Amino acid sequence: MTRDLEQEARNKALVLEAFDALFNRRDFEAAERYWSPDYVQHSAAIGPGWDGILALVRSVRRRYENALALAEGEYVVLHGRFSGGGRPTIEVVDIVRVEVRQEVTGPRRRAPRASAFRVVSCVHLAANVTLFAASSMR
Repeated sequence: MTRDLEQEARNKALVLEAFDALFNRRDFEAAERYWSPDYVQHSAAIGPGWDGILALVRSVRRRYENALALAEGEYVVLHGRFSGGGRPTIEVVDIVRVEVRQEVTGPRRRAPRASAFRVVSCVHLAANVTLFAASSMR
């Protein structure tokens, strides 16, 4: 199977924009355009669907900082951290699946719509960050 590197780059940009809209700008209306109505959250620590992730974001003010984004096919893997909100910083890895919905543009032709790229599922893995001073490593 041939990889579509341009589509993978678009998927990565979409997921980074979706995370920024939701977690950093807290622009819920903009963020909702990025999540599918059928969104599946695979983390037991976060409630199901869009309502679950929205409840999480509304319950605490955290900033998301991305360190690494990788894309292959319909998957985007993000490694970053959530900080602030009076809680310990946590390192996270999110495995996100992006779906491209198609629309008919002519006889037997299908093309993606710009607004049709949506986050459809996410696995969220988190760990508390413990920082050690050099002297404590002896």
